[in-house]
Amino acid sequence: MEIFAKIINACYDKGYSDLHITGDHPLVCRRDGEIFFQKQHVLSPQYVDQLVETILNPRQKRQLKEQWSTDLALSVSGKRLRINAFSSHRGVSLAIRFLPSAIPDLEGLNLHPSLKDFCAMKSGLLLICGSTGSGKTTTIAALINEINTSRACHVVTLEDPIEYLFTSRNAFIEQRELGKHFHTYQHGLLDVLRQAPDVIVVGEMRTPETIQLSLDAAESGHLVIATMHAGSHEEAVHRMCSLTHSMSSEHTRLQLSQSLAGIVNQQLLYMPKLRHSVPLLSVMRNTRAIATLIRDNKLSQLDSMIETCKDKGMFTLAAYREDYLAKRTAFRQPLGLNAPNTAQVPQEYASRIFNYNAQAELRWDGVAAVAPVPVAVAVPSSDSAFGFPSADIDDYISELERRSV
Repeated sequence: MEIFAKIINACYDKGYSDLHITGDHPLVCRRDGEIFFQKQHVLSPQYVDQLVETILNPRQKRQLKEQWSTDLALSVSGKRLRINAFSSHRGVSLAIRFLPSAIPDLEGLNLHPSLKDFCAMKSGLLLICGSTGSGKTTTIAALINEINTSRACHVVTLEDPIEYLFTSRNAFIEQRELGKHFHTYQHGLLDVLRQAPDVIVVGEMRTPETIQLSLDAAESGHLVIATMHAGSHEEAVHRMCSLTHSMSSEHTRLQLSQSLAGIVNQQLLYMPKLRHSVPLLSVMRNTRAIATLIRDNKLSQLDSMIETCKDKGMFTLAAYREDYLAKRTAFRQPLGLNAPNTAQVPQEYASRIFNYNAQAELRWDGVAAVAPVPVAVAVPSSDSAFGFPSADIDDYISELERRSV
């Protein structure tokens, strides 16, 4: 662990954003999108195994053995890290992302100031979309920071894992981590509605149950901020409507047209003159015209409507680049890893009341089935061996497939 801490400190000092560790291979660092091989530093597979056993708790070790990958966040020598441990042809490997010590704000990320409008909303669903690594989590952290500065409200986050640790200022912020503080997003969303929140942050909307519960929460008077992997506004709306199989797509479109606050699609654009990347956004707000297109399933017309609604704070990707990025005279440098953090970082506390290593208990029609299950599952001779009615076998298989991805 001492060697690992020295490596982390050295990477922070040199401003690297990522670190890749695998056995019998030089350390690989990333900065400004480029990778650098540290040929003088090669760790043995045995050391990597020992390191992983040290930093993972029993639940994470079990998940790594059963699903061959796991996510976690931890602090090493005061530095916050997001880590993915996974199986590869060299054994276990680590992909490490370094997180800034200070919480980012909208101005510091060079985001459009109109995003503050979403932070003032009392209810509605705000989707932050984009590909992996496009900065969705950092943008949401900046939105939470804005709410924490400007509103006296109760914010509950459901994350996987917790990356930025917030200190309550004007807002009371409680953070919960998947697999540590709640078993599934469905359970977490059902719980949070009983915790008197004003703002709910959902780490990722992937399953039909999570999407439906998020819509219900937004419709019932909460501001819900969530992420989704989608490349456009049309794709985001289509995915939400197609995945919620519990109700008809027409009902979901009606619900979405009434409760949607907006959709922000994000990419990272590298600007050679600045020598760093800035967020490139497309922003859709739920006006009466947008709601009509969603309700009538005319999703292909969304981009055209956004182009005609620039005066309402909407942007296509092209318009954002031309009307905002190209005309902006000064950009802020990315928040450095060693940026001073004026707020005291809260410490994580493991209560003796809870068994944090307990497995989740999922239920189908009141019948319990322990999860997660191993990836390699023996096929039983009868449906009764699964422990639930045969009518729910399709749901169980879907759950297995989802967990194996």
